[in-house]
Amino acid sequence: MPTDVRSTALDVVTFGEAMTMLVADQPGSLESVTVFHKRTAGAETNVAIGLARLGLRVGWASRVGDDSMGRYLLTSIRDEGVDCSHVACVAGEQTGMLFKGKVTDGSDPRVEYHRRDSAASRMTVQDVDRSWLLSTRHLHSTGVFAAVSADTYALTQHTMNLMRTAGRTVSFDPNLRPSLWASPEAMRTGINTLAALADWVLPGLAEGRQLTGQQSPKAIARFYLDLGVKLVVIKLGAEGAYFDNGRDHGTVPAAPVAQVVDTVGAGDGFAVGVISGLLAGSSLDRAVARGAWIGARAVQVTGDTEGLPTQEILRAAGL
Repeated sequence: MPTDVRSTALDVVTFGEAMTMLVADQPGSLESVTVFHKRTAGAETNVAIGLARLGLRVGWASRVGDDSMGRYLLTSIRDEGVDCSHVACVAGEQTGMLFKGKVTDGSDPRVEYHRRDSAASRMTVQDVDRSWLLSTRHLHSTGVFAAVSADTYALTQHTMNLMRTAGRTVSFDPNLRPSLWASPEAMRTGINTLAALADWVLPGLAEGRQLTGQQSPKAIARFYLDLGVKLVVIKLGAEGAYFDNGRDHGTVPAAPVAQVVDTVGAGDGFAVGVISGLLAGSSLDRAVARGAWIGARAVQVTGDTEGLPTQEILRAAGL
């Protein structure tokens, strides 16, 4: 049965790895750059921050090292209004980080990760506080955290199962990172196993083709609907987004973009819009339109979260 909203302490919970991101100050190879700007990064925390800015009660669970980068992440994410009470700061372990190049032509920037054996990669099912998790209406999961280690995959699967069994809703963004998987086949099998545990699946078109072997948005959606998913929303880039819940389907146009600055984080922004819209009771097409609009904002800024709007900005846009 659906959860009574009044009985939950939180609206959304997510589990995932946050990393300190050092963004190049100028274009060029990373080795030639001398000045970097510090930012937060992480698919799950991007979504958590975006939802918190829209007034939702959001919790993030993870592990960071008891080091300067871990403390920076905790302070930054707490300051966004995210509940970090279930983030462990562990002495002797390290916080993941990444370097990101600067681009000016709208292409994907070069990203160099330093996350092997990070504190977050050591999270296990035993780190899940079941009562805290079930105090929320909704769980958002991604294929990024699931791919970090065998333990984080098991944790992702466990939390999705718990929430579905309890009658909560679950969203899942495949967010493919092929370099984190043993093989393309392992990635397809692992991601699709998790997708089948979700209510709402949010792949990009290229991801959907890679994961299902289907080509059209309609066929990709049918693949996941046949697995028991209730709603599939496929990001089509400049063509907008396709949605299908087995009864209603359609395409929402893309929001205008003055200039593409950095494509990283666009999918997370899209998820923020769709999840917040659906949890607020918006119609399906309106929730997807909100996702497309926030995703368009995200590609027009350098960092992962700078384009995520506040409630006031969203209301002014009529969304």
